[in-house]
Amino acid sequence: MLGKSPLTSADADRSPAGQAGPGRRARATRQGAAAAAAALRRNWLATALLAAGLVLRVLVQLAYRPALFYIDTVRYLYNADGNDPVGYKGPLRAILLIANFNAVAAFQHLLGLAMAVAIYLLLRRRGVSRWLAALAMTPVLLDAYQLQMEQTIMPDTLFEALIVAGLAILLWQPRASWRSVVAAGVVLGTSATVAQVGEVLLVPALIYLLAAGGGWRHALGKAAVLCAAFALPILAYCTGSYLLSGAFFLSHTGVTSTYGRMAAAADCGTLRLPSAERGMCPTPAQQANGPDWLEYNAASPVQPYYRNLPRGEVNSLVADFSHRVLTQQPMRVLSAYGHDVVKLFMLTRTTGQGDTPISRWQFQTTYPYYDSQTTEPIVRAAVSRFGGGEPTVWRPVAAFLRSYQLGGGYTPGPLLAVLTLTGLAGSAALLRRRADPGTRQRALACLLLFASAVLVTLVSDLFEFSWRYQLPVLVTLVPAGALGISVIISSVRASRGSGGTAAARPA
Repeated sequence: MLGKSPLTSADADRSPAGQAGPGRRARATRQGAAAAAAALRRNWLATALLAAGLVLRVLVQLAYRPALFYIDTVRYLYNADGNDPVGYKGPLRAILLIANFNAVAAFQHLLGLAMAVAIYLLLRRRGVSRWLAALAMTPVLLDAYQLQMEQTIMPDTLFEALIVAGLAILLWQPRASWRSVVAAGVVLGTSATVAQVGEVLLVPALIYLLAAGGGWRHALGKAAVLCAAFALPILAYCTGSYLLSGAFFLSHTGVTSTYGRMAAAADCGTLRLPSAERGMCPTPAQQANGPDWLEYNAASPVQPYYRNLPRGEVNSLVADFSHRVLTQQPMRVLSAYGHDVVKLFMLTRTTGQGDTPISRWQFQTTYPYYDSQTTEPIVRAAVSRFGGGEPTVWRPVAAFLRSYQLGGGYTPGPLLAVLTLTGLAGSAALLRRRADPGTRQRALACLLLFASAVLVTLVSDLFEFSWRYQLPVLVTLVPAGALGISVIISSVRASRGSGGTAAARPA
């Protein structure tokens, strides 16, 4: 037509408003897809492991519908008894308001995948090589005990996720900003409202901030801010407990948990006790049942005290009993405690005398129920109220998962022992004055993760040993060990005279 010229390709890519037209958007989409494909090729090992972890989680959800229930699950669904922090109850009930138990399990599986990705990205940011960072996220992706716990309506997965989130916030930048310190403090403090052992995470975080340098006044200021931020969710939780029950508390378990450990180790024949506490001494047969039985079983010698006396009075008696055992027979207590600590490094996972049965954390080919707290009628009533369908097991898939788990689908203890040594070596590298900046940053990250792993594990085992309580090492000790290996490789390269080029190369 007269007065009109043919459209050029540039004209076709522009809309009247100056925005990108369909052609430009299509090119941008193709470029984005190409960039994503290139990233996947560069990180092929991590991608393959992530895909394997996703497949396993889908199988777990198909095998056990709508989710798995444990003995303690009901306390998070209904009124809390005060024996454990119930910070898990909030997000659990929030999901159940709009969905059902299937969604809770799916959410926890997504947390497992997210933890793996966060570990990988964090290690890469700290200069760890792709292959080593990918291997470091393998346990949380493929460990069958981790998968079983993610399918269970329990707070453990959320606790692990809060640990990873809090530590990653601190470590994301070479030097944590004030905002990062506040955010990390709040997240780590929140972990203590989910599992009380989270309280110890304040210690490694403080050590990290002080070791990171930047001037003592600056470091002390950040440490003070971290403490305040850490305390906020705990104070909020305790205030809520006070408003609801009239008692300002985080948990009631400390005294009874201490009793279980001390009573199991005590030699009551030689123990000097006042007459009011003599009845707390277990028989040898009762001691053989272990700390968990002594804490909670109705036949435990401490239970008549709680049935017949005010709780505050019993707590005072129990605290005094535990103190007498510890001061009069410290070697017996330390021996029992040390025996439990080293179980983490065993080649195979078994139930020792007095341990919580490991079968509780293993996949079964029938739907698992438990006496008293989680019987079949209780589980069916919960499912009827909150939704998710009848509790069922798809036996072929469940049998495969059980075979995978019992056939070695878990992180072996000797590997964890090696990672403990490399994590220790990586942390100790901070003592070297001539370490290059990259190596020092990896050593600092190693220190934070390693100290977190050690403290959480040691404090958990202080009360009783359970394979369930060892799971946080998958997200703390394993990446710490990987960082330690990276530090060792960099140090060896530097000692051979490779100079700055070798130190800068991912290890």
